[in-house]
Amino acid sequence: MSLKFHAVLAQRGFDVEMEIGEGERVAVLGHNGSGKSTMMNILAGTLRPDSGKAVLDGTTLFDLGSEHHQWLPPHQRGISLLAQEALLFPHLNVRDNVAFGPRVSGTSKKEANQRAEHWLDEVGVAQFAQRRPSQLSGGQAQRVAIARALAAEPKLLLLDEPMAALDVAVAPTLRRVLRRVLEGRAAMVVTHDLLDALLLSERIIVLEQGHVAESGPTDKVLQHPKTRFTARIAGLNLVRGSYLNGGVDQSADLRIEGNQQEGAELVDGEPAAAVFSPSAVTISTSAPQGSARNVLPATIAELEPTGEMVRVRGDDHHGHFLSADVTMISVADLDLYPGKEVFYSVKAASVTLYPV
Repeated sequence: MSLKFHAVLAQRGFDVEMEIGEGERVAVLGHNGSGKSTMMNILAGTLRPDSGKAVLDGTTLFDLGSEHHQWLPPHQRGISLLAQEALLFPHLNVRDNVAFGPRVSGTSKKEANQRAEHWLDEVGVAQFAQRRPSQLSGGQAQRVAIARALAAEPKLLLLDEPMAALDVAVAPTLRRVLRRVLEGRAAMVVTHDLLDALLLSERIIVLEQGHVAESGPTDKVLQHPKTRFTARIAGLNLVRGSYLNGGVDQSADLRIEGNQQEGAELVDGEPAAAVFSPSAVTISTSAPQGSARNVLPATIAELEPTGEMVRVRGDDHHGHFLSADVTMISVADLDLYPGKEVFYSVKAASVTLYPV
């Protein structure tokens, strides 16, 4: 199975081109309004773009242009969409909900029920086969929804933030179920959760204002992000600008020095990024006199406890929200609070520079 997709929807400023390889799992990230849902709905056949073409495993889903007007209806596409809510049919029991897809496609009742029982067992809810959706917990209902999507034997499975509506205690178990049943299966996962991206995908596509801002293997994109959104979801600080003599310059008064990424070729004057971990940042209330070569004045925006540490996010007044991880004691000793003017410091040895 492979997918080639290109679609343009002018009203939403959407123009995206991407591919999915056979059995590949792709995570789609981006701010609200970046185009994630638009892409999913176009693929599912519930939203028609102005132009473009998509081919799934040799089948043309749509081909829209000045000379072509081909549009395959949703039920003929071989695509299953798993939404945030389970959306089970309330008047059917669990087994009939899962068997619905195969039955609609012409499968015999006996085979459809066998397929339903197989997938209910795979996701661990076979014991609820005779229950109605109203008798299920949120986690149980979402497992049934997964079984229903897979029982249709889709060529491509679309998952739209599948953990968003679940209790925090339930999500890890369901994430493990998805990781197991998606192995070797083509899937696209829209998510804001770093764990979903890490555990469920092999590749990441980041959308920004209706366009692909970056794409690549999951680990590489999260380790070396090219957009602020990706950096934040990966828990890293990112400063973009132009490379010049061992540092990234964004403006006359903002420069970050660091070490060149191994194997990267940085050219003076070309776009580059500086990335560093919040754990490498030191906060002070006056300009530091130490060995750190990168000192950034900032105004504290928020403080967020993260276990034994506190993540302090600050606005550097250049369009960046920088993060630093400090101890509770440091927060008290420095009297840190939103609105306070501070200095973020990071040694050049803790900063990685790479071309973007």
